[in-house]
Amino acid sequence: MPEASPAGATMRAAVQHRYGPPSVLRPSEAAIPVLGRGDVLVRVGAAAVHPGDYFVMTGEPYVLRLAFGFRRPRQGIPGRDLAGVVAAVGTDVTAFRPGDAVFGWSTAGTLAEYACVPADNLAPVPANVSVVDAAAVPTSGMTAWQAMRRIANVQPGQTVLITGASGGVGSFAVQIAKALGAEVTGVCSTRNVDLVRSIGADHVVDYTKTDFTRTGNRYDVILDNVEAQPLAAVRRALTPTGTLIPNSGHGGRWLGPIGRIVKARVLSGFTRQQLKPFVSVEKRQDLLALADLLSSGQVRSVIDRTYSLDEAADALAYVGAGHTRGKVVITV
Repeated sequence: MPEASPAGATMRAAVQHRYGPPSVLRPSEAAIPVLGRGDVLVRVGAAAVHPGDYFVMTGEPYVLRLAFGFRRPRQGIPGRDLAGVVAAVGTDVTAFRPGDAVFGWSTAGTLAEYACVPADNLAPVPANVSVVDAAAVPTSGMTAWQAMRRIANVQPGQTVLITGASGGVGSFAVQIAKALGAEVTGVCSTRNVDLVRSIGADHVVDYTKTDFTRTGNRYDVILDNVEAQPLAAVRRALTPTGTLIPNSGHGGRWLGPIGRIVKARVLSGFTRQQLKPFVSVEKRQDLLALADLLSSGQVRSVIDRTYSLDEAADALAYVGAGHTRGKVVITV
């Protein structure tokens, strides 16, 4: 394709015209997006998918539809994370040029051969990182980075416990907490114990055998990506001034996790413990920080499975079923 796509040019994409189960997602032809002045047209090499993509595809919890379209999705091509090569740049873009390897995020549209992305949402792919590994990073990696660095402000020597330690956010959080100098405990199932150890956890709790809230151990920071235990039980595992970050993303059909977030905020006003649910906000400086960690080898992507673009529905079905080990990536 030339640097500026001709009018009417098309590409292969995974497209949905209504909310629903993964079967609503079909391989199709779609128009190549048009560049804005501050945009970069990326020839997508790989695009990661995660639970948030599954929720947006189904349209549940319904509160999501306020942002993505009430009756049907405004953007028919799902997907947020990507890595690939710059095909063209807008007139105001100076940081990138055609041929550059980049990774980052968009509001939607990455499950396609081409995606139009604001230049501020991209960073160079480190030379020692593959396109698949880079695509796995943006959303889950930034969520983990912001939880550990910005919300909990993890310091060397602190004790950190991470539930769902083998998942997308959890696998990055274990490595980031270690990079920040913490003593890290990961909670996972039996089949993932070796994986969690391999990414740097100092201790691993197999939740099928041990309830971490009843061991008597206390942690300075708990990142609860699962929220399978009552809030009161998890607080017992915190130090008196510790920080708890609830982050499962699950909840009711209408409001999702909003009810739990409000409850945690209210309870936080009555205890010395810090209860800090949060919503990750993509920031380029955080993406650049992750790129440095990837380049230095302190953080790596854990890839569970890869699918082709035509298998995007299968990829979302697998993610929606839960229990992924690290990230699921679609290669384009």
